[in-house]
Amino acid sequence: MNAKTITLKKKSKTKWIVLSTACILAFIFMIRMAFYIPYLVEGSSMGPTLKDSERMLVDKAAKYTGGFHRGDIIVIHDEKSGRSFIKRLIGLPGDSIIMKDDQLYINGKKVDEPYLKEHKQEMQASGENLTSDFEADVPAGKYFVMGDNRLNSVDSRNGMGMPSDEDIIGTESLVFYPFSEIRVVK
Repeated sequence: MNAKTITLKKKSKTKWIVLSTACILAFIFMIRMAFYIPYLVEGSSMGPTLKDSERMLVDKAAKYTGGFHRGDIIVIHDEKSGRSFIKRLIGLPGDSIIMKDDQLYINGKKVDEPYLKEHKQEMQASGENLTSDFEADVPAGKYFVMGDNRLNSVDSRNGMGMPSDEDIIGTESLVFYPFSEIRVVK
């Protein structure tokens, strides 16, 4: 083998490595885009958990890889208005929900809502409840959702209704903008 043959083999190997790496990265990017979509938070109904104008990634695959769970933050598409909304999943199909004296009960069991702790304390300090009392039964195939900013949220209690599987786009996975606020939200 002469020096020219060795140089050509090295160049060929380098090209192959670069091309393979580019293909792998393109494949990963396409998979990501197929399962994750960006979403702009509009309004204050999920405050203080999510703030107006934050941008986040929505995991569309959650719908097919284990479903939705109580406490998930989900993005819902409303067919009537053509808009999408972000809310917290509170009740699953078949659940019986009671809110009494700012305490959530699902199927007769007390449910902790740690994401509301600070907000509840502020309201209770002024002698008010964060969430008005109500009762609801979730029909088969439907979900009960509420915004974390309970005093300023249109949700399953007051006008939005209960979304179905088909209405849910996915679950919130990560706030990515503004860069100073990057975080996984629970």
